[in-house]
Amino acid sequence: MAEASTLERLRQDARDELSALIELRCRLGEDPWVFLPELPSVDEQVVATLREERLHSERWSPARARAYHPAAREGDAARFEYDLLREIALDHPDLSEAVWTVLERVPSPW
Repeated sequence: MAEASTLERLRQDARDELSALIELRCRLGEDPWVFLPELPSVDEQVVATLREERLHSERWSPARARAYHPAAREGDAARFEYDLLREIALDHPDLSEAVWTVLERVPSPW
């Protein structure tokens, strides 16, 4: 039950962020018909938020540094992103579809 309420809170925060971004871009004179298809869905925004939070954790911060180090092997960064996003999907099954959508944008490590 707590996970569901946390997910709903995250979704509401994502809606607020996207709403503010849409308002800003409209006030700047951008055409909504042009930029709206480029924006992430609410669940994709939640995945981005969870990803950002995990990047600062003790577990994922060193792994990211290794994966994105100039001496890292080819594919290490993509493998890192896959593992990180996969963990989000496992922890929040309702976000699995959004995680896979985000993963489609990550170059395959294989």
